[in-house]
Amino acid sequence: MLELLCHLDDGAHGNTTCVLWEPMGDGKRVISLADNHALLWDLQESSTQATVSSSATLEGKGQLKFTSGKWSPHHNCGQLATANDTAIRGWDLRSMSQIYCIENAHGQLVRDLDFNPNRQYYLASCGDDCKVKFWDIRNIQEPVKTLEEHSHWVWSVRYNHSHDQLVLTASSDSRLILSNMVSISSEPFGHLVDDEELSEGEDNHQEDKGKEPLKDSVVSTYEEHEDSVYAAEWSSADPWLFASLSYDGRLVINRVPRALKYRILL
Repeated sequence: MLELLCHLDDGAHGNTTCVLWEPMGDGKRVISLADNHALLWDLQESSTQATVSSSATLEGKGQLKFTSGKWSPHHNCGQLATANDTAIRGWDLRSMSQIYCIENAHGQLVRDLDFNPNRQYYLASCGDDCKVKFWDIRNIQEPVKTLEEHSHWVWSVRYNHSHDQLVLTASSDSRLILSNMVSISSEPFGHLVDDEELSEGEDNHQEDKGKEPLKDSVVSTYEEHEDSVYAAEWSSADPWLFASLSYDGRLVINRVPRALKYRILL
């Protein structure tokens, strides 16, 4: 049985696009995006009514509206990224002020965002231009990487929670794509060397140098859906398990191919 614990009364601010729980902490803070407003809510234990602790308003020419957002798990959960039209904006939640803006991040509407869980300045985006882009928010002039594997709007992009080289993208082309973005991951080939490995002989070192590093590539393309794939999510319990959901109501669960799994682990 579902029980109403708290009510977010944001009707005065417009239509709610999404609601974002704080990635870490005690779960007492929530962000809602409604039209051109970003509202930071404090969930009171002693009351069924949440209160707005701070807010920001998207201002500019025309009727600007947020289409999506992502709460960063880094910087003490003090930053928010939002998308409106073709732009991506970063916000400091302490002052609710804009800290960066990527104008024309995509050629058409930006659909979704996701932060790399292990690299604090890396952000992924996708949009109606059929592209997936990876950004370093310290240098927003150009994306660090662009994928063009889909043939229609890309609705969802998700980093793997444990192995951030694994990225899921879902599209209106009825396909779900698993990519291996090792070059921009937190553990690129040759970056980590164990002490035990250093203590081994020169022959073993030469053997390791002879190993072929993994390259950025499409791992698998999943075509079980017969309609637009609107959402993709990694399991919070099993890092090798993921699900996708399409317009026709079909939920599909898949696993990372075993060969890639052991290649990453070993």
